[in-house]
Amino acid sequence: MKPENPFLTTGYYSPEYFCDRESETRQLLNYLVNGQNVTLTSVRRMGKTGLIKHLFYQLPANWKGIYVDILSTETMSQFLDAFATAVIQSMPEKETLGQKLWNFIKSMRPVISFDSLTYLPQASFELRAKEAENHINSILQFLEKQDFKVVVAIDEFQQITKYPEKNADAWLRSVIQQMNNVKFIFSGSQQHVINDLFNSPSRPFYRSTVMQSIGKIDQGNYFQFILKWFIFGGKKISDSIIDEMLTWANMHTFYVQLICNRVYSCGVQEITGEVWREEAYKLLKELEVVFYNYRNMLTGPQWNLLRAIAIERVVYSPTSKDFIAKHSLGSPSTVLRSLKALLDREMIYSSFTDEGVIYYSMYDVLFQRWSESR
Repeated sequence: MKPENPFLTTGYYSPEYFCDRESETRQLLNYLVNGQNVTLTSVRRMGKTGLIKHLFYQLPANWKGIYVDILSTETMSQFLDAFATAVIQSMPEKETLGQKLWNFIKSMRPVISFDSLTYLPQASFELRAKEAENHINSILQFLEKQDFKVVVAIDEFQQITKYPEKNADAWLRSVIQQMNNVKFIFSGSQQHVINDLFNSPSRPFYRSTVMQSIGKIDQGNYFQFILKWFIFGGKKISDSIIDEMLTWANMHTFYVQLICNRVYSCGVQEITGEVWREEAYKLLKELEVVFYNYRNMLTGPQWNLLRAIAIERVVYSPTSKDFIAKHSLGSPSTVLRSLKALLDREMIYSSFTDEGVIYYSMYDVLFQRWSESR
C-alpha cells in the first residue's frame, strides 16, 4: 500500500519516495563494507534518519540493519530497552532468523508488550546499571556470532553523555572495539557534542570512526523530485512556484517536505503563489502560540539577536559593527552573551562553510519565518 501523500515528513517508505542523497548513501555503504564505523552528523531535521533507513534498504543481501533512537533514554537501563526493542523489531519472530533472535532476547526475561498504535513489539527490563550493561553486551555478542553482517545505527548518540552512569561511552567503546561482524553508525544533531565525543583526545571514542556530515540536498535534484510527484498526482505547478517553496524552506529537508506535503494535500489542482503562501501562513499560525512562548523565554537582547539572525538567515560576523548597527543590538559583549545563550538553548547553531568560515543560523525554519515578520 502506497502513501497517500508522496512528501513524507516522518518515517521511510521506499527509495521511490526518497530524494537524492546518492553520493552520501554510496559513501556510507563503502565505509561500512570496508569495515569502518561511521559518525554521521548534520543540523536537526536535515534527513539523517531518512538516510540511515535508505541505506538499510541498499544493504547487501547478507546484511541486516538495526536502527535505535536513544533521544528519549536517560539511563543505561533505558538504553537497553531501546536497543532490545530495536533488535526484535528488525527481524519478525515468524522468520527463521527472527525466531532465533527472539528466543535469545526472551531468555533474558524482558517484559514484551505491543505498542497500541503501531502494534510493534517493545521490550523492557527492570535491571540495575551493571546488569543492563551485561545484557547490552550479550545482545551485541549474539549478533557478532551470526552468519550475517549487522549495521547498528544509534541515533542521537550524544544522549549517552547525559546518563548518570559515569563513563558510559568508555564502557560502550570497550565493547564495540572487539566487534568485527557488527558495524556502527553513530548519528547526532548536537554537532558540538558529537564532535567532542569523537574528536577530543580525552574521549574514549577519539578517532574511532570516520566522520561524515550531510548538508542540503542539491536544489536541482529536489526541484525534479517535487515536480515529478505533483505531475504524477495530476496537479499543475510552475517552475517558479517550486523555486519559491524551496527558497521559503531554506532548502532544509524537513521543511521542504512539510510545505510540499501541505500544498499537495490542500485539495487544489493548480498550485499558484496564493495557494502555497496560504498553506505556509497556516503552518506559522498553527505554531504561533509555541513561538510566542519561545520569545517570552528570551531576554530583550537575546530576542533582538535571534530576530536579526532570522532576517539575515545566515550571519558570519555577529559582533561586526555593521551587523550590530543595522539591527540595533547594543555592544559586542552583549551580542556575545546573547549568542552563547541562544546556542545553549539550541535556537541557533553554528557551522562552517566549505572554506572553513564559521556562520550562525536558526534551527527551526518555521520559527525563523515567523520571527522575521515580527
